[in-house]
Amino acid sequence: MGCLISHLASKLAFFPPSPPTYSLKNSSDGKLAAVSTASSTPVADDGSLDVLLVDTKRGNKIVAFYLRNPCARLTLLYSHGNAVDLGQLFDLFVQIKANLRVNLIGYDYSGYGASTGKPSELNTYADIEAVYECLQTEYGVSQEDLILYGQSVGSGPTLHLAAKLPRLRGVVLHSAILSGLRVVCRSRFTLCCDIFKNVDKIQKVKCPVLVIHGTEDEVVNWFHGNGLWKMATDPYEPLWIKGGGHCNLELYPDYIRHLCKYVKEMENITTEIRLRSIRQKLRLPKRRHTAKPRCPEWQCRCSKCPEWQSKCPECGCICSCPKCWIPGCLKCLCWCN
Repeated sequence: MGCLISHLASKLAFFPPSPPTYSLKNSSDGKLAAVSTASSTPVADDGSLDVLLVDTKRGNKIVAFYLRNPCARLTLLYSHGNAVDLGQLFDLFVQIKANLRVNLIGYDYSGYGASTGKPSELNTYADIEAVYECLQTEYGVSQEDLILYGQSVGSGPTLHLAAKLPRLRGVVLHSAILSGLRVVCRSRFTLCCDIFKNVDKIQKVKCPVLVIHGTEDEVVNWFHGNGLWKMATDPYEPLWIKGGGHCNLELYPDYIRHLCKYVKEMENITTEIRLRSIRQKLRLPKRRHTAKPRCPEWQCRCSKCPEWQSKCPECGCICSCPKCWIPGCLKCLCWCN
């Protein structure tokens, strides 16, 4: 019975566009190119787009778009929402790449666009793992320089991968879900037949998590985003877009403004800053610096005396007069009398 419900939940979760909005063909230089099915023109003709075909461990071949930004310091891995494919998202990818100054890679789940296979929860997990491995091997991107972005259903594979990468730079959850069945009915407990159990994975994410959600979302209620934000280990200032729905948040000026702020802070974040933030959230006491022991036999002399730079009998180094300079032993940094 549980498997039947899980299969039904998967059926309700995925709606790939039919027919796809693009197709693949080989260009004159031997590289893959994406062509719009509506106009039979290339999705991009300026060489700014790498079209990739990536093999997954579940035997599917998925399509990925990689957009390079010469000014980028970070890379954004974008897992899109339902009922869209890469052909519809390309213009949005270009705007995000330019405004956030990041490299961006987006991919179609198995069964979406020109990707082979059938859409399922396990396939989306294999899909994002394959794209991440491609980023490492083909573009040299490490998890320290990567931000994962998950929209709606895309929050499932995003949190699946984020929970496995302890040194990830950041995570953005856009109109995210607590779990698949919780979209249909509110539940306090996670059932074994549920899919995309984000509610159980969010606490395993170690990096700053930005949550974006519309207050008037009729598909995925706002309480999903609010719940994920409250359970995050390192929550970033959320963006609740007043009046925003499920598929129109990109149209609000606050959307790109808040994203820019987040990405800029992620670019400047260091290990020291992250540790300080964690210490403040856990309310750990600050470290106290204890003074080093004084040289008990040291007696500093006045600078008027020709022998004022005497050696410290404790360590044998020369110390300066406390009236003239730092009253410390230059070699062992101990305090002198």
